[in-house]
Amino acid sequence: MKHNRRNFIKNTAALTALTAISPVASFAKTDNSSFKSKKGNVFLTKPYLQNPTETSITIMWIVNRPSYSYVEFGKSENLGLTANKIDSGLVVAYNRINSISLTDLQPGTTYFYRVVSKEISKFSPYNLEYGKTIKSTTYSFTTPDYNSEDVSMLIFNDVHDRPESIPHLLNLVDTSSTDLVFFNGDIFNHMIDEEQIINHFLDTCGEEFATETPFYFVRGNNETRGNFRAKLQQYFSNPEGKQYYDFKWGATHFTVIDTGEDKPDDHEVYGGIVAFDAYREEQLVWFKEVIKTNAYQEAKFRVVLMHIPMYYSDEWHGTTHVRKLFSSAFNEAEIDLCISGHTHKYEVEKPKKNNKVDHNYPIIIGGGPKNGNRTIISLKANAKELELKMVRDDGKEVGHIKLDSKR
Repeated sequence: MKHNRRNFIKNTAALTALTAISPVASFAKTDNSSFKSKKGNVFLTKPYLQNPTETSITIMWIVNRPSYSYVEFGKSENLGLTANKIDSGLVVAYNRINSISLTDLQPGTTYFYRVVSKEISKFSPYNLEYGKTIKSTTYSFTTPDYNSEDVSMLIFNDVHDRPESIPHLLNLVDTSSTDLVFFNGDIFNHMIDEEQIINHFLDTCGEEFATETPFYFVRGNNETRGNFRAKLQQYFSNPEGKQYYDFKWGATHFTVIDTGEDKPDDHEVYGGIVAFDAYREEQLVWFKEVIKTNAYQEAKFRVVLMHIPMYYSDEWHGTTHVRKLFSSAFNEAEIDLCISGHTHKYEVEKPKKNNKVDHNYPIIIGGGPKNGNRTIISLKANAKELELKMVRDDGKEVGHIKLDSKR
């Protein structure tokens, strides 16, 4: 989705040079060296869009030095408005990972924005000193439209620290009308540090689409591993700040389940520091409340996104526990489609009921991560029809379903 070859939203190149401000803040191409060793304050990522609604959106980015950061935005390239983050009376500052929400936006409206970070070189009581100020280029995004019934999204799964798979797969599908991108778990092998998150994910997303097209992220089992596992959530902004969540776009409601680890909590490899059974049970209670909402009840299509599928996978504990909790619940909630990954074997399973499986909706499982088995899934829906296509990394379509709305 690079802007010079993909028709998302016009990317403006206007930059402003001000006295005592660096005229153009070049985005640092990250490498294996320590970020702390980079000279001066630089952007470690381009801004990336998160958690869009009809009236709000969150913009995230990372800088090299502790800074005071804010967003300049408006309905034209002249911008004119400013947003920062305030927490309990304090303007959030002296941080590197930025997450600033723009609110009170208008539905179906294009906004332009750029991000600004002012290095804080000294921060002591009654003595605050700023260093270099850096500004991004100007980008744009369009808020969802209340009155539109359409949604178009792309879905990745099981990238496993192979960022080159993202642009390769994007080149195989039509991205001209994509509203959002979804990453359905195991984007990483395990969590090591911030450099991994930037080098193997955020850098590529920023280059390809994320400055102007939002994405959602849910963990797979691999993202629950490693000493950086608990910090992963700092780099994303999900609805309500949770790893599981729901949202509606157009006439389609999406439920996102965080399926957790694939082994029992007491497995020796975890050393007693996981508790996913209770966490999955918590999500079942939550899901039973979600289906009572107007957003769910009024949706023409109901789609579940979850990394570990409850069927057509191994019989490890994660799979069987998800099945025990959600199989009947999804049938009773009359979901229309479930999209998963995890198995590394792409397949499309139609509704089926026998002594081994029981699902009254299609289950789609994306492939990956090796060459010849990687897939990208495109989903388009309106109030009458939902169409899903799964394309393999050689351009061949390996899955296709069409659903008519039952409501």
